[in-house]
Amino acid sequence: MAHGHVHVPHELTEKHETAEAAPDRPERGERMLELGAILLLSLTTLATAWSGYQAARWSGEQSQHYARASTTRIKALNASTRAGQLRLDDLNYFNGWLDARQAGNTQLAAIYRRRFRPEFVPAFRAWIAQRPFTNPRAIPGPLYMPQYRSADLARSKRLDAAADELYKEGTQAKTNDDRYILSTVFFAAVLFFAGISLRLDWRPLRIIVLGIALALLLGGVGFVLTLPLA
Repeated sequence: MAHGHVHVPHELTEKHETAEAAPDRPERGERMLELGAILLLSLTTLATAWSGYQAARWSGEQSQHYARASTTRIKALNASTRAGQLRLDDLNYFNGWLDARQAGNTQLAAIYRRRFRPEFVPAFRAWIAQRPFTNPRAIPGPLYMPQYRSADLARSKRLDAAADELYKEGTQAKTNDDRYILSTVFFAAVLFFAGISLRLDWRPLRIIVLGIALALLLGGVGFVLTLPLA
């Protein structure tokens, strides 16, 4: 006589729960991977926006420094031109005085002497003190004396130096701009790998791709942290 196998109700319940619990584990893992990918995408989007903002700021700094450098250079050129014109005036008045003295016209020589510019007078007196008309070793003229100083020429040199410094700052701003733009390449790669990970069904490959995305994100963030803020 055949015996039927009778299942105890709690055994059926345990087997049913075990069968249902098995598929839940991979689903939970898949959800964690999807959450990781979404988190990477979110953080990378923020990092990309920040790098773009800083790049725009540094680009503006570059334009401002270059514009100021150009304006300062023009001022330096104007001061240098004025210094050259005044040097020609000093030379003309000195030659007039020299010709009048050689001609014995003391009155005309005195007129030219009174028209010497204040900046020219110290150099002229120092040149006369050498007794240039009898001393063969005397310096050829007052314009070559160390006492001859032009305020406009000194101003031109200061403005040139300031323009050079502004240009260097503009170049550095451009370098910072380029570096922030370079960081977006890292973040674009993160977006790519994190995005395609959502399309992959094979879990080991998905984990590898997400690992690459995470490494690129950390590298990009580390690179950005070394850059100055605008």
